[in-house]
Amino acid sequence: MQTRFEISTNGPGLYSFTGDVAEWATGSGLLTLFVQHSSASLLIQENADPEVQTDLQNFFARLVPPTTDPSMAYLTHTYEGPDDMPAHIKAALLPTHLSIPVQDGALMLGTWQGIYLFEHRDRPHRRSVVAHMRPD
Repeated sequence: MQTRFEISTNGPGLYSFTGDVAEWATGSGLLTLFVQHSSASLLIQENADPEVQTDLQNFFARLVPPTTDPSMAYLTHTYEGPDDMPAHIKAALLPTHLSIPVQDGALMLGTWQGIYLFEHRDRPHRRSVVAHMRPD
């Protein structure tokens, strides 16, 4: 069983699509999610306090600043904007695929966990996440 989730973003940040995945997943098995982009990531992260998302975004912005920052002067891939190569670096540091067990149609996430696309680019994008469910 496979499908594709299309997620519209408005710039950097974490975009939850847990509800869409939970609605689609049925039966029992292993769910795999894969983002089809090299400048975005997937995360399972806390869904209760939005400050967690803000802090994660701020941490990665400090860890990998835009190419306009003097500390990033060594980067050469800059023709798509100052956020492009830093977005690729962030995607290289973070997961681009996730595996989640599903039991009787329920995602086996923890109480405070949600599934997020982590957008690393400044401009809005439409991101595709492929889902594959392997039944037990």
